[in-house]
Formats: sequence, structure tokens, C-alpha cells
Amino acid sequence: MQAMTRSWNVWIRVCLAALSGLLAGYAALAVAELVSAAVRPQSSPVVAVGGAAIDRTPPAVKDWAIRHFGTNDKLVLQLGILAVLALFAMLLGVVALRYRRTGAAGVVLFGVVGALAATSRPDSTGAADALPSLVGTVVAAGLLFWLIGRLRTHRPSPAAVSGPAAAQPAPTGADVPAGGDETASHRVEGTASDGWDRRGFVVAATAAAAASTGAGWLGLSLNGSSAQSAVASRSKVVLPRPASPAAALPKGTELRIPGISPFFTPNADFYRVDTALVVPKVDATTWRLTIHGKGVSRPRTVTFEDLIHGRAGELIERDVTLACVSNEVGGPYVGNARWIGVRLTDLLREVGVVPPSKGGPADQLVARSVDGMTIGSPVEDVMDGRDAMLAVGMNGQPLPFEHGFPVRMLVPGLFGYVSACKWIEDIELTTFDAYDSYWVKRSWARRGPIKTESRIDTPKPFARPRQGTVMVAGVAWAQHRGIDRVEIRVDDGPWQPADLAAQDTTDTWRQWSFPWNVTTSGSHTLTVRATDRTGTVQTEKRTPTIPDGASGWHSVVVTVQ
Repeated sequence: MQAMTRSWNVWIRVCLAALSGLLAGYAALAVAELVSAAVRPQSSPVVAVGGAAIDRTPPAVKDWAIRHFGTNDKLVLQLGILAVLALFAMLLGVVALRYRRTGAAGVVLFGVVGALAATSRPDSTGAADALPSLVGTVVAAGLLFWLIGRLRTHRPSPAAVSGPAAAQPAPTGADVPAGGDETASHRVEGTASDGWDRRGFVVAATAAAAASTGAGWLGLSLNGSSAQSAVASRSKVVLPRPASPAAALPKGTELRIPGISPFFTPNADFYRVDTALVVPKVDATTWRLTIHGKGVSRPRTVTFEDLIHGRAGELIERDVTLACVSNEVGGPYVGNARWIGVRLTDLLREVGVVPPSKGGPADQLVARSVDGMTIGSPVEDVMDGRDAMLAVGMNGQPLPFEHGFPVRMLVPGLFGYVSACKWIEDIELTTFDAYDSYWVKRSWARRGPIKTESRIDTPKPFARPRQGTVMVAGVAWAQHRGIDRVEIRVDDGPWQPADLAAQDTTDTWRQWSFPWNVTTSGSHTLTVRATDRTGTVQTEKRTPTIPDGASGWHSVVVTVQ
């Protein structure tokens, strides 16, 4: 019975040691959050480590995460980081029960990893970014050392022990085995019968949890206050009437067919694919954009007010469909919106930029975001007459924070990874030979023209329509070229022309429909392909998204009842 009791007490202390590690990890994050409020929110360890993980993740793994988790991929990553941190912290707590200094050293090592991650991020401002991780680590190491001290067995004072046990020598050495001091058989006031301070541990753990919660809450509040100024600045934005408004939609542009994608994608439904674990909240009143680099004879810095009031160029309004290079065939990462902004070409010409075809020395425009993202665009494409712009509005509203407020860049006809820099703050003119942008360094192509694609929106895969007329409908896109024809094939039958909605512009997708007269029940495969206005037919060849976007025909299988 005595042996069983001792074994039970050992297991209790092991569990409490794991809890001590967890509390230490919690304290590290809470204190780091508080310190990051004084440095900058992006230096928070979870954000820094998560960002570093994204930077070092192979493109194929990123594609897998986007396919399976969609816009929740960042939440999954954050939860995964917290889970790994929790397990590691509990393990260190158990180690510290026997080797207290070793456990504390493990905490320090983990903090150093966070500090290195913070300073290695593209948006790092220097050594100050390491402070949150380092300060949190010091607090966590001290807390773990203190809590484990309450769990360690110790020799009771001679006055508290009577009998032969008082004459027994105490164990020596800095670390006492987890089994405890078995020479003290009598209970000491304030300690358990096997010699560890149960009451002291409960008080210490409760105090640590409360203090950590307070520090974390204060840090979140302070970080939130800086975001509130950005939110307030957005709420005050009134988009002016553009000097060059978008033309009214031609009659018949939008089909009223249940299940088809709306012509304009609502802001709340517009896809979001980026590497920002925390959406940057930028105050429009303090935002600045600098244009400089090779071939720039008159470098310039513009403000948000310059853009809004036309001092940086004419405000235009255009309908443009954006697409992500990570979009699989038939995937959801494409959307259409009405954008308001300043022509990028006007700004570039004003600072002296000349396209390569006219002798300009720079063939690449590198856009930098406030979160450190770099996106490289071909200067020739930006300045060839298409409506490349610095956008400030989306579907009649100021840009949502998730989509780049206060200012983002977009270039019709190019995938987002080479054109659509959100939260932009810097434009540098350079060459492709001199600089590789973020995605190019990760095996994606330097130039990313959007491919001719089409998608079946309705019926959905594995739908069970009834015999009769089934409306097949969807969208097709070939930005800056336009869609000329869409065709449907049922099973292995001939290609049949679909009915096209009216075209808005060559920079937007085009809706289509096909009334399918079904007379045979059972399984059927519907396939779609598009032809753009250059005569290029969408290729049947299936390719992955890497390095320059997926290709192939989209098909759905349905079962007719």
C-alpha cells in the first residue's frame, strides 16, 4: 500500500510538472504579446514563427494546405504552432522535475528560436523584433524554475520530525530524485507527506496564471488600440467620383441562373490567399508609398490623400477579374470586382520610368508590402496600356483590410503573385536578373500571365438532377484577351456551343449557360472548355499550379435520376 501511495504521488507530481511547463509557456506568450505592443505586433512569437514556417514551407505543401483548408490555412497553422508549443512546454516541465536547470535551459532555447524567426522575417525592422521572444523566455524560464521548486521533495526541519527519522542524513546534490526523501515519514506543516509543497504550488500556479492572463490581456488591448486607429481611418474614407468611371454593364452581362457565380463577387466572398498570419491594419493617415529605383529620375513619395484627391494621377474605375496562381482547375480562387484607383502608368511616367520596349533600363517592378512581401511585375505589362492601378476602392467601398487597405496594386491579365500586392508601401524599379521576388525564390515562374480557363458552377459535382432540361452554367476568363467561345461536352459526345452572356470588358470573366436536355438516367460527365479572343483554345493537358498556374478542362460527374 505504501509503495502504491508513493507511486501515485510521483504521477501526480509528473502531471503537475507538465502543468508547470504549460503555465510557463503561457506566460512566455502573454509577456511576449505585451512586449510586442511596445515593439510592433508582427514581432509576437506565434506570428513570427508562423511567418517563418510559411516562408520555409515547400510550394507543394502550401498548395496542399490551400486546397484542403482554403482561407482557414493560417488558422490551422496557428493552432498547430500552439499545439506544438504546448506539448514542448509540458515535456520541459517533466524534465525540469528531475533536472530543473536543464528544463529552464530548454525554455531559453525555444525562446531563441522565436527571436531568430522574428529577426529573419522579410518585414523585420532589426534586433528589436527579438525582444518579445527573449523577454517572454526569461520570464518563462524563471517561472518554471520557481514552480518546479514547489514540487521538489525537500528535507523537513529537525524540529518538525520526531523519531529515528530525524537522525537520518538528508540526500545531497542539487537535484533530488523524483521519488523524494523517504527518510521523512511524518507530515510537515504546509507540505505533502512525501515532502513537496502542495499548498505552495497551488498558490504559485494560480498567481502565475492570473498574472499571465493580465499581461496577455493588456498586450492584446495595446496592440488592438493601434489597429483601432487604422479602423477609424478607414471609416472616414469617402471615395470620390472617379474622373474615368466604369462603363455601365451591357444588357445581358449577368445571367439569372441559380448556382452560377454572381458577376460581381461580394467583398465578403472574394477569395483571400496571402502569407499574412495577422491581417495588417494600416492607418491611412500615416500611410506612404515611395517610388524609386533604376530609371527613376524623380523619386516620389505619395500619401493616401494624394491618391484620393487625384494629386497622384487621374482616378479611374474599372471592372477587373483577379485570379490566384494556386487555383486548381475548377477552383474557387478567382473573383470579379469593380475597383477604383490611380493608373499606375501615370505615376511611373511622372517619376521618369520608360518601358523596356522604349529603351528603359528596368524590366521589373518590385512592389513591397508592409508585411515584407515582395511581388515582381513585368514593367512592359504594367505600362502597355492596360488598366494597371493602385486601388483604393472595391465594389463601391474602401478596400477591406483583408484585401489590402489602404492601397493595393493590381494588373489585369497577370496572376496575383506577380501583380496584386496588398498593403503596398514601396515600389522599386529594377531588373529580373538583379532581383528575385518572394515567390520566384520559391520555384514559381518570374512571369505569370493568366491562362484561358473555364469552370462549371452548376450543377455541382455528384448532383442528382432529374430528367428533362438541366441548366449547366458557369464562368470563363482570359483576362486582357477576353472570352470568344465556351463549349460543353456530355460524356464522350461532341462539343456543343454554350450561350455566352454579354461581355463587360476583356479584363473580366464571362458567364455562360447550356440547357442540357437529359433523356437518359445514370451517371454522366460534363466537361467545359473555353476559347479566348486570340483563338487560343483552353488546353486539355493537366498541369499542377507550380510553376505558373494549373491547366486542364474542368469536369463534373452527376447522376441523373
